[in-house]
Amino acid sequence: MTEEMKRVMELQRANAFGVYNHMELESVENGRVVLRLNIHESSKNPLGIVHGGAMYAMADSAAGFAANLGEGRYVTQSSTMHYLGNCREGVIRAAAQVIHQGRSTSLVKVEVTNEQGKLLATGDFTFFALRK
Repeated sequence: MTEEMKRVMELQRANAFGVYNHMELESVENGRVVLRLNIHESSKNPLGIVHGGAMYAMADSAAGFAANLGEGRYVTQSSTMHYLGNCREGVIRAAAQVIHQGRSTSLVKVEVTNEQGKLLATGDFTFFALRK
């Protein structure tokens, strides 16, 4: 098991919100973090499709894990999500990759896809570095 995987597993265990909302760590590889969600009834909005907040929460968590792979500690400062599609059942994934890691901020790109790889949402997350 890589050090990156160990670090994200620690963060995931401490993420009570993510656990409560059925988010599972799928992979950590080369600075890329992937979370998965087996769609539950509690993941859906009144129209019977995945709630945008569920997608956002997955994207934010995956991005946060990716931003925190290094030595610094980062918290979400701002984000933009673009919703492009949705689904009713199955599995969705949020894949996050750090684009920039600086002393004061980190920029992470996230893509949310369904089981067939269809892009459902994309987002950019900026994280602020906490001072030691």
